[in-house]
Amino acid sequence: MRLGVALALLTLVLDQASKLWVLFGARLGEAPPVAVTPFLDLTLVWNRGISYGLFQMSDAAGRWLLVGLTALATLAMGVWLARTRDLMTAAGLGLIVGGAAGNLIDRVWWGAVVDFVHFHVGDFSWYVFNVADAAIVAGVLLLLPDSFRRPGGEGAAPH
Repeated sequence: MRLGVALALLTLVLDQASKLWVLFGARLGEAPPVAVTPFLDLTLVWNRGISYGLFQMSDAAGRWLLVGLTALATLAMGVWLARTRDLMTAAGLGLIVGGAAGNLIDRVWWGAVVDFVHFHVGDFSWYVFNVADAAIVAGVLLLLPDSFRRPGGEGAAPH
């Protein structure tokens, strides 16, 4: 559990620090996108929806609905983290909890999630995301092997 909690705290600190830098250091809201590489820009996007900008909520009721759902999901993952004995599961859950908490803070404080990393190649454009989003995706990837184990931990489940 210590690993998961440490990763959650590290993710939360890195996420919030990067967002504060974007807003008050780089002041991306007052400038055009910054090209870091030919395929990576820093640009400020306020995400009032959930992952990948789905279900945009422009009113206060929608905002607080997302706050409540995010808080419940974060709490459920925290309980799972407290109960797990598997190192990879703890690491995955820690990343997810830290990322969810970072985006939750944004929703409460700003009314939307601060996204700012934009990958693109030619005509292909990936969604704009943040440190919390990247940690959540990494956490889910770490949880995948556990989903293929048999309940007794005897290895991979048959296909």
